[in-house]
Amino acid sequence: MLHDAPATQPRPRFGLSRFLTNLHNNADMAGVSPQKSFLGFIFAWVVFFGIMLFMPQPDGLTLQGKATLAVVVWASIIWVSEAIPVGITGVAIPMLLVLSGAVDKFPNAVSGFTSNAYFICMAAFIMAAIIQLAGIDKRIAITLLHKLRIRSANSTIMGLFGVNFILSIIVPGANPRGALLLPIVNGITNLFGDTPAERAVKKHIMIQVLVYGSMISGMCILTSHLPNLVLVGLFSKELHIDISYFDWFILQWPYLGMFFLTNIWLRWHFKTKNMEIEGGAQVLTEQFKRLPQISQSEILILLIFGFTASLWMTQSWHHISSHIVAMIGLVLLFIPGVFPFKWKQIQERTIWGTLIMLGGALSMSQCMGSSGLAAWLAEHIHIFAVGHPWWLILLIVMVGTHIIRLGMLSNVAAISLFAPILVKLAPTLGLHPVAFTMLVADTDTFAYILPTQITVAVIAYSSNTFSMTDYAKAGWVSVLLAIGYGICVMVPWYAFLGLPVWDPTAPWPF
Repeated sequence: MLHDAPATQPRPRFGLSRFLTNLHNNADMAGVSPQKSFLGFIFAWVVFFGIMLFMPQPDGLTLQGKATLAVVVWASIIWVSEAIPVGITGVAIPMLLVLSGAVDKFPNAVSGFTSNAYFICMAAFIMAAIIQLAGIDKRIAITLLHKLRIRSANSTIMGLFGVNFILSIIVPGANPRGALLLPIVNGITNLFGDTPAERAVKKHIMIQVLVYGSMISGMCILTSHLPNLVLVGLFSKELHIDISYFDWFILQWPYLGMFFLTNIWLRWHFKTKNMEIEGGAQVLTEQFKRLPQISQSEILILLIFGFTASLWMTQSWHHISSHIVAMIGLVLLFIPGVFPFKWKQIQERTIWGTLIMLGGALSMSQCMGSSGLAAWLAEHIHIFAVGHPWWLILLIVMVGTHIIRLGMLSNVAAISLFAPILVKLAPTLGLHPVAFTMLVADTDTFAYILPTQITVAVIAYSSNTFSMTDYAKAGWVSVLLAIGYGICVMVPWYAFLGLPVWDPTAPWPF
């Protein structure tokens, strides 16, 4: 008996079209823009090899400086296009520094991973993961808001800023603070209806609290804003100046005034001065009642963190460096029995990718100084700024920084690129290197024109509360306010402390 032959299965086709389609689909499923990431990835390598192989050797720049320039441009394009995860850039930067000849030894290429700032950040990230696992961050947020008994849009904003500032002491980075507060803010904004006035209130609360509040509160606490650590590491390396936890707060606390200034502007812009919240206090009361009783673990964690914070703030007395204090606190937290969490739970909540990216960014920043690239770039920027009074120089450089920042998402990446140049540029313009660098770097924190300039703004934008246009219309004025605040408020404050920006020879006052 004859049987029918089995049907021949068509062979899969693996042509170029199918290959590219698979790449496109994989990138899309990975959560990145296929077109933007592919173009950015290819363009980054084309420019890297173009600088290395075809760019003539610039006058006054060493071979190591040219190689560092290639790495800096590669990293900038990758960061802007988000072609690869930021953590992988932290690994790729040291690799490229070695292969390009920017450094001659691998330990020099990974110097950022052995810096004081890196170890402070690592300890802070792990501490934050433990605090989040214990639910301490949520307990603090809900308890404070409940006690404040918020009834209006403005009282909500002020109360949430207080929560944000307290969380900045224990949660490093604006992004995790924004992610923590997002559901709380959403719960409050959902109490409003859908009239034009109520939609305006939602926009005001979301932008002011989640974006402006998260960024501004982090500027004052050394460990709560990663660019702070980049600057401290740079000053230690280049200028041999060590800034303590308490010194940083003394220098930066006046920036808290920017929150109130931007809030006045947004309240006028969105016309939300007298908006009341019906049932706001009741919602928070219900959330407060659902909180479990505080546990022994939470008490022990808070005591250890309080002890660590006290050591940070009294460094001038005991002379134990901030990074050593951070590691002391971390070791104390892992005394057996302090908390019931497994290491796997902690590591899942630790933002390792950002930490690795910080190490690579710090390494690149240090190489920009050691290779002469920062000094070379400073000389070229010097042409546009020289001959002007100090306030006009600040204005020119601050505005230029914001123009460049339109295409960059990472505040850490931007400061890692700008800060080494600013330190070298300051003496050539007759300005104090610390005061000048901090003033310009701080204005970068207020990159509020597009949500894509700051990760926490992307988190806020995901709420669908405001549009790109809403954000830009409010943001460009906030940027101008920040520039004016830096020149008119922070410059006199630094001068009062003994750091006049117009005196490059002023000694370190602390």
